[in-house]
Parts: sequence; structure tokens; C-alpha cells
Amino acid sequence: MPEIPKYNGTTDPNEHVTSYTCAIKGNDLEEDEIESILLKKFGETLSKGAMIWYHNLPPNSIDSFAMLEDSFVKAYAGAIKVATRKSGLFKLKQKDKEMLREFVYRFQMERMELPPVTDD
Repeated sequence: MPEIPKYNGTTDPNEHVTSYTCAIKGNDLEEDEIESILLKKFGETLSKGAMIWYHNLPPNSIDSFAMLEDSFVKAYAGAIKVATRKSGLFKLKQKDKEMLREFVYRFQMERMELPPVTDD
């Protein structure tokens, strides 16, 4: 299994799927083996809440990696929004003639609107 960072549910799930599929497809596998490996090894790339999500999938509910990918991305779509809003937060700039105190207050108000995200 290629070494890729484990996904814990706090970052963009699309990036994780892309890293994972590139790592798998980068091996000398036959075309018909790729789908099987993608399905069988995906759980090994998850940790914490994402691993629990994967473990709780109903038996025989996934027929293809495309279906697994779709379910995974939908389950962690909130992480995309948080990451996007978080990066937007740091694009805030102090306006001309805006006092530092006003800017810090505006920044804090924007920050408080973000849902909580764990450090890990």
C-alpha cells in the first residue's frame, strides 16, 4: 500500500480521494485490478471519525469505487466548506481608515461564524 496521509474528516475529502487514486494507479496493476484494490484498501487510508464512518457502511451497500467516493465526499462535504471559509477568513484585510480595534473585532466576528474544527 503506498504511503498517503490518513484522512480524519477535517480536510477536503476530494483531495484525499485524488491522492489515494493516484497512489493506487501509480502501481503496476492491470486495469481490472485497480477497481478491486481501490475498494479493498480505501479503509486503510482513514482514521478517527472517517474510519468509523467507513466501518458503519451497511454490508453490500457499495458496488463500485465511484459509489464509495460519492458517499465519502457527501459525508465529509462540510469539511470542504470549513476549509474554504477558513482560508477566506485569512484574506480579510484592514480597511483604509479602519482602526485596528475595529478590524480585530470584525475578524473575530467572522471567525466565530466558523464551525469548530479540531487541530488534528
